[in-house]
Amino acid sequence: MSTKTILARILFIVYLAALAFLCFMHADKLPDMQKTLLGIPTDKVAHFLMFLPFPILAFLAYDHVTNKFWSALLFSVLTFAVGAAIAWGTEYIQGMLPYRSRDMADLRADLLALGISTLGVFITDVVNLPKRN
Repeated sequence: MSTKTILARILFIVYLAALAFLCFMHADKLPDMQKTLLGIPTDKVAHFLMFLPFPILAFLAYDHVTNKFWSALLFSVLTFAVGAAIAWGTEYIQGMLPYRSRDMADLRADLLALGISTLGVFITDVVNLPKRN
């Protein structure tokens, strides 16, 4: 395993830990923010930005597994599915915590970020396939 792959996997683990911290910390520890950003609720923008890196970091950590179009497609679908499961799981757990609440609009923002980022990673992966083969 290359040093680049090891560092990418460590970064991915650190990202997942930060994501868990942000999703489960007490809301009173969050800084005060304006209510909207360009008409979009600020907390939805935050959820979007929290999940946008997931497919990118997963690809950097495991990019060596794709060498054909179908493996790139499968990797992208699985990455989205795992990210969606994490997003759903965080919302589900938040609904069980006395100091957080479950919000399906947050889940939609998470899934939108995952979808956009996964599509970008998939396109980048497919474009670079000839260089790897």
